[in-house]
Amino acid sequence: MLGNIGPAELFFILFVVLLLFGAKRLPEVAKSIGRSITEFKKAMNSNVSEIEDKIKETETKIIKA
Repeated sequence: MLGNIGPAELFFILFVVLLLFGAKRLPEVAKSIGRSITEFKKAMNSNVSEIEDKIKETETKIIKA
């Protein structure tokens, strides 16, 4: 999906974002987006770890039975 964006489209998107938020708020918006992505990744990794733990627990129960 992101691979189809060329330089012209990327420039246009950045220009629109600059118009919407202004130059002063742009760093704040970027930082907020970065934090959101980081939190999302942490939550995903946590969920994956929980699922893997449950699978290992179930496998151990099956082996012991």
